[in-house]
Amino acid sequence: MEKVNVGTRILSANDQYAMKNVELLAQRKQLCLNMISSPGSGKTTILVRTITDLKKEVRIGVIEGDIQTDIDAERIRATQAPAVQINTEGACHLSARQVYEALAKLPLDTLDAVVIENVGNLVCPSAFELGETGKIVVLSVAEGDDKPVKYPGIFAKSKALLINKVDLLSGSLVDFDLDKVKVDARRLNKSIEIFPVSAKTGEGMQAWYDWLAAQVRQLRR
Repeated sequence: MEKVNVGTRILSANDQYAMKNVELLAQRKQLCLNMISSPGSGKTTILVRTITDLKKEVRIGVIEGDIQTDIDAERIRATQAPAVQINTEGACHLSARQVYEALAKLPLDTLDAVVIENVGNLVCPSAFELGETGKIVVLSVAEGDDKPVKYPGIFAKSKALLINKVDLLSGSLVDFDLDKVKVDARRLNKSIEIFPVSAKTGEGMQAWYDWLAAQVRQLRR
Protein backbone atom coordinates (compact mmCIF):
# COMPACT_ATOMS: atom_id res chain seq x y z
CA MET A 1 0.00 0.00 0.00
CA GLU A 2 1.35 3.44 -0.99
CA LYS A 3 2.15 5.72 1.90
CA VAL A 4 1.15 9.36 1.49
CA ASN A 5 2.77 12.15 3.47
CA VAL A 6 -0.26 14.29 4.27
CA GLY A 7 1.89 17.25 5.31
CA THR A 8 3.73 17.18 1.99
CA ARG A 9 0.47 17.05 0.03
CA ILE A 10 -0.98 20.01 1.95
CA LEU A 11 2.11 22.11 1.35
CA SER A 12 2.22 21.08 -2.31
CA ALA A 13 -1.39 22.20 -2.87
CA ASN A 14 -0.64 25.45 -1.03
CA ASP A 15 2.44 26.08 -3.15
CA GLN A 16 0.41 25.79 -6.36
CA TYR A 17 -1.77 28.71 -5.27
CA ALA A 18 1.29 30.56 -3.96
CA MET A 19 2.74 30.45 -7.47
CA LYS A 20 -0.51 31.83 -8.88
CA ASN A 21 -0.20 34.73 -6.44
CA VAL A 22 3.44 35.26 -7.39
CA GLU A 23 2.48 35.46 -11.07
CA LEU A 24 -0.43 37.83 -10.44
CA LEU A 25 1.61 40.20 -8.30
CA ALA A 26 4.60 40.10 -10.68
CA GLN A 27 2.37 40.97 -13.65
CA ARG A 28 1.05 43.98 -11.77
CA LYS A 29 4.42 44.88 -10.20
CA GLN A 30 2.53 45.03 -6.92
CA LEU A 31 4.13 44.89 -3.50
CA CYS A 32 2.58 42.33 -1.16
CA LEU A 33 3.86 41.92 2.38
CA ASN A 34 2.92 39.11 4.75
CA MET A 35 2.89 40.53 8.28
CA ILE A 36 3.37 37.91 11.00
CA SER A 37 3.51 38.17 14.80
CA SER A 38 2.19 36.83 18.07
CA PRO A 39 -1.29 37.99 19.14
CA GLY A 40 -1.29 41.45 20.68
CA SER A 41 1.96 42.68 19.15
CA GLY A 42 0.18 45.65 17.56
CA LYS A 43 0.02 44.63 13.89
CA THR A 44 -3.34 46.26 13.28
CA THR A 45 -2.36 49.45 15.11
CA ILE A 46 0.80 49.65 13.01
CA LEU A 47 -1.25 49.21 9.84
CA VAL A 48 -3.87 51.78 10.81
CA ARG A 49 -1.22 54.39 11.53
CA THR A 50 0.78 53.50 8.41
CA ILE A 51 -2.26 53.70 6.13
CA THR A 52 -3.33 57.02 7.66
CA ASP A 53 0.09 58.68 7.56
CA LEU A 54 1.02 57.39 4.08
CA LYS A 55 -2.33 57.72 2.32
CA LYS A 56 -1.08 60.46 -0.03
CA GLU A 57 2.05 58.50 -0.98
CA VAL A 58 1.29 54.77 -0.76
CA ARG A 59 -2.21 53.36 -1.21
CA ILE A 60 -2.52 50.20 0.84
CA GLY A 61 -5.10 47.42 0.83
CA VAL A 62 -5.26 44.78 3.56
CA ILE A 63 -6.11 41.10 3.76
CA GLU A 64 -7.10 40.41 7.36
CA GLY A 65 -6.62 36.94 8.81
CA ASP A 66 -8.30 36.01 12.09
CA ILE A 67 -9.68 32.86 13.64
CA GLN A 68 -12.96 34.69 14.35
CA THR A 69 -14.54 38.16 14.00
CA ASP A 70 -13.87 41.07 11.65
CA ILE A 71 -12.84 43.53 14.38
CA ASP A 72 -9.45 44.28 12.82
CA ALA A 73 -10.85 44.56 9.29
CA GLU A 74 -13.32 47.17 10.52
CA ARG A 75 -10.46 49.15 12.06
CA ILE A 76 -8.73 49.12 8.68
CA ARG A 77 -11.89 50.12 6.82
CA ALA A 78 -12.32 53.07 9.18
CA THR A 79 -9.23 54.58 7.51
CA GLN A 80 -11.05 54.32 4.15
CA ALA A 81 -8.61 51.63 3.00
CA PRO A 82 -10.07 48.45 1.48
CA ALA A 83 -9.88 45.31 3.60
CA VAL A 84 -10.91 41.72 2.93
CA GLN A 85 -11.61 39.56 5.97
CA ILE A 86 -10.62 35.88 6.13
CA ASN A 87 -11.81 33.87 9.13
CA THR A 88 -9.92 30.60 9.46
CA GLU A 89 -12.40 29.05 11.90
CA GLY A 90 -9.61 27.60 14.02
CA ALA A 91 -6.69 27.25 11.60
CA CYS A 92 -3.51 28.90 12.84
CA HIS A 93 -2.45 30.42 9.50
CA LEU A 94 -3.71 31.70 6.18
CA SER A 95 -3.39 29.58 3.05
CA ALA A 96 -2.28 30.71 -0.39
CA ARG A 97 -5.69 29.77 -1.79
CA GLN A 98 -7.43 32.04 0.71
CA VAL A 99 -5.09 34.88 -0.27
CA TYR A 100 -5.67 34.17 -3.98
CA GLU A 101 -9.42 34.51 -3.48
CA ALA A 102 -9.00 37.62 -1.32
CA LEU A 103 -6.78 39.34 -3.90
CA ALA A 104 -9.61 39.00 -6.41
CA LYS A 105 -11.83 41.01 -4.05
CA LEU A 106 -9.41 43.92 -3.62
CA PRO A 107 -9.37 46.90 -6.02
CA LEU A 108 -5.78 46.15 -7.05
CA ASP A 109 -5.81 48.77 -9.84
CA THR A 110 -6.12 51.50 -7.21
CA LEU A 111 -3.47 50.14 -4.81
CA ASP A 112 0.30 50.46 -4.52
CA ALA A 113 0.70 47.72 -1.93
CA VAL A 114 -1.18 44.90 -0.24
CA VAL A 115 -0.46 43.85 3.33
CA ILE A 116 -1.57 40.44 4.57
CA GLU A 117 -2.14 40.55 8.31
CA ASN A 118 -1.72 36.88 9.13
CA VAL A 119 -3.23 35.02 12.07
CA GLY A 120 -1.42 35.80 15.33
CA ASN A 121 1.23 33.08 15.54
CA LEU A 122 5.02 33.03 15.09
CA VAL A 123 5.22 29.38 14.01
CA CYS A 124 2.57 28.12 11.56
CA PRO A 125 2.34 31.17 9.25
CA SER A 126 6.09 31.08 8.59
CA ALA A 127 5.79 27.57 7.10
CA PHE A 128 3.14 28.46 4.51
CA GLU A 129 4.22 30.54 1.51
CA LEU A 130 1.46 32.80 0.24
CA GLY A 131 3.18 34.12 -2.86
CA GLU A 132 3.98 37.40 -1.13
CA THR A 133 6.83 39.72 -2.06
CA GLY A 134 8.25 39.37 1.44
CA LYS A 135 7.50 38.70 5.07
CA ILE A 136 7.44 41.27 7.87
CA VAL A 137 7.74 40.11 11.47
CA VAL A 138 6.42 42.24 14.34
CA LEU A 139 7.68 41.82 17.89
CA SER A 140 6.43 43.92 20.80
CA VAL A 141 8.75 44.67 23.69
CA ALA A 142 6.12 43.28 26.07
CA GLU A 143 6.74 39.79 24.64
CA GLY A 144 10.36 39.59 25.78
CA ASP A 145 13.68 39.72 23.97
CA ASP A 146 14.11 35.95 23.49
CA LYS A 147 11.74 35.52 20.54
CA PRO A 148 14.34 35.46 17.71
CA VAL A 149 16.11 32.62 19.54
CA LYS A 150 12.91 30.73 20.34
CA TYR A 151 11.26 31.21 16.93
CA PRO A 152 14.16 31.51 14.47
CA GLY A 153 12.22 30.48 11.35
CA ILE A 154 10.20 33.64 10.86
CA PHE A 155 13.11 35.96 11.72
CA ALA A 156 15.36 34.14 9.26
CA LYS A 157 12.80 34.55 6.44
CA SER A 158 11.67 38.15 6.99
CA LYS A 159 12.69 41.22 5.04
CA ALA A 160 12.02 43.48 8.01
CA LEU A 161 11.48 43.37 11.76
CA LEU A 162 9.30 45.95 13.49
CA ILE A 163 9.98 46.11 17.24
CA ASN A 164 6.80 47.72 18.47
CA LYS A 165 5.76 49.46 21.71
CA VAL A 166 9.24 50.89 22.35
CA ASP A 167 7.54 53.67 24.33
CA LEU A 168 7.29 51.10 27.13
CA LEU A 169 11.10 51.00 27.39
CA SER A 170 11.18 54.43 29.01
CA GLY A 171 10.93 54.21 32.76
CA SER A 172 11.87 50.52 32.68
CA LEU A 173 8.24 49.43 32.35
CA VAL A 174 9.39 46.21 30.69
CA ASP A 175 12.57 44.15 30.80
CA PHE A 176 13.68 44.10 27.17
CA ASP A 177 17.18 44.25 25.68
CA LEU A 178 16.81 45.97 22.31
CA ASP A 179 20.44 45.43 21.33
CA LYS A 180 20.20 41.71 22.07
CA VAL A 181 17.19 41.35 19.76
CA LYS A 182 19.02 43.15 16.96
CA VAL A 183 22.09 40.93 17.35
CA ASP A 184 20.04 37.72 17.53
CA ALA A 185 17.89 38.69 14.52
CA ARG A 186 20.90 39.61 12.38
CA ARG A 187 22.67 36.40 13.37
CA LEU A 188 19.77 34.60 11.70
CA ASN A 189 19.35 37.05 8.84
CA LYS A 190 22.13 39.48 7.96
CA SER A 191 19.97 41.50 5.58
CA ILE A 192 16.93 41.99 7.82
CA GLU A 193 15.90 45.63 8.26
CA ILE A 194 15.07 46.51 11.86
CA PHE A 195 12.73 49.31 12.89
CA PRO A 196 12.16 50.06 16.60
CA VAL A 197 8.77 51.78 16.58
CA SER A 198 5.82 52.85 18.65
CA ALA A 199 2.59 52.76 16.68
CA LYS A 200 0.97 54.54 19.62
CA THR A 201 3.28 57.59 19.78
CA GLY A 202 4.69 57.52 16.25
CA GLU A 203 8.27 57.06 17.43
CA GLY A 204 10.44 55.50 14.72
CA MET A 205 7.57 55.14 12.25
CA GLN A 206 9.04 57.46 9.61
CA ALA A 207 11.97 55.10 8.97
CA TRP A 208 9.46 52.27 8.42
CA TYR A 209 7.42 54.50 6.07
CA ASP A 210 10.51 55.40 4.06
CA TRP A 211 11.45 51.75 3.69
CA LEU A 212 7.93 50.76 2.64
CA ALA A 213 7.71 53.53 0.03
CA ALA A 214 11.14 52.55 -1.29
CA GLN A 215 9.97 48.94 -1.69
CA VAL A 216 7.05 50.12 -3.81
CA ARG A 217 9.28 52.29 -6.00
CA GLN A 218 11.86 49.56 -6.44
CA LEU A 219 9.28 47.04 -7.55
CA ARG A 220 7.67 49.46 -9.99
CA ARG A 221 11.06 50.09 -11.63
